[in-house]
Amino acid sequence: MAVTTSSPSTIQDLLNSLPKTLKLKTKQQELLLRITILGLIYILAFITRLFSVLRYESMIHEFDPYFNYRTTLYLTEHGFSEFWNWFDSDSWYPLGRIVGGTLYPGLMLTAAGLYKILHFLRFAVHIREVCVLTAPFFASNTTIVAYFFGKEIWDSGAGIVAAALIAICPGYISRSVAGSYDNEGVAIFALLLTFYLFVKAVNTGSLSWALASAFGYFYMVSAWGGYVFIINLVPLYVLVLLVIGRYSLKLYVAYNCMYVLGMLLAMQIRFVGFQHVQSGEHMASMGVFFLLQVVPSTLHCIAFLLLLLMMMKGLIATLSL
Repeated sequence: MAVTTSSPSTIQDLLNSLPKTLKLKTKQQELLLRITILGLIYILAFITRLFSVLRYESMIHEFDPYFNYRTTLYLTEHGFSEFWNWFDSDSWYPLGRIVGGTLYPGLMLTAAGLYKILHFLRFAVHIREVCVLTAPFFASNTTIVAYFFGKEIWDSGAGIVAAALIAICPGYISRSVAGSYDNEGVAIFALLLTFYLFVKAVNTGSLSWALASAFGYFYMVSAWGGYVFIINLVPLYVLVLLVIGRYSLKLYVAYNCMYVLGMLLAMQIRFVGFQHVQSGEHMASMGVFFLLQVVPSTLHCIAFLLLLLMMMKGLIATLSL
């Protein structure tokens, strides 16, 4: 019986071609390394916030987080309409509390949404476990936003450093440990996301990014009263650009869209309402908005006057001949 064997040259050709097939280009290697490092940072940010669960048990810490857990439980059991109009007689006893008009609902809606998604995917988890792990989950997501923010400002290396620093920042860890079911758990993510989307909108001049920054701001407003940091820092950033002569149509589109749409959306939160256009802490953003309407009008008027002056000079020169 004859046995067929491959020639040595064919086997050698296969061995020589195998490394070339598996070998990655330099940019592909960099991308793979970057994704690996980001994945490790993402996991690090999550596991560093689980020490309370690993050492003790899965539980809600402190008073405000437990109230947030009660409202989230009520939301999942009775629906949004009942939650939004709920009068909680057990809070602020004996006066009671109108829940929908005295809190920022973003945290509860986020946890309830995650709970619904997990049940849709057939994960049998209790709402308490979702509330316990919401803050670590969003802390991990914040590292991804920090990476893209740093990359947008400088480069991918700066993004990696920013993601690593925010993953192990002690101040952020203290507000996003497992069981600390408070507003900052999702608000820091929304804060950084809004800044990133606005800077992206300014750099690109894209209306889509400007709309995204407005919705990011709305999510921040719904999650935490610290949204005033955004509505004051963003106008300050725009004002500095105007002072140093960096005005552009991209800046005009980004800020106008973000401010107008963000303001209208923010006013839908009952706890904010008309404070967005009445309170002193929002006046800076309104002033920069009106200033931004004056600048292009002034520039157009100056350009028109210069053009008119040039035409008059040409006409006078023609008549003199």
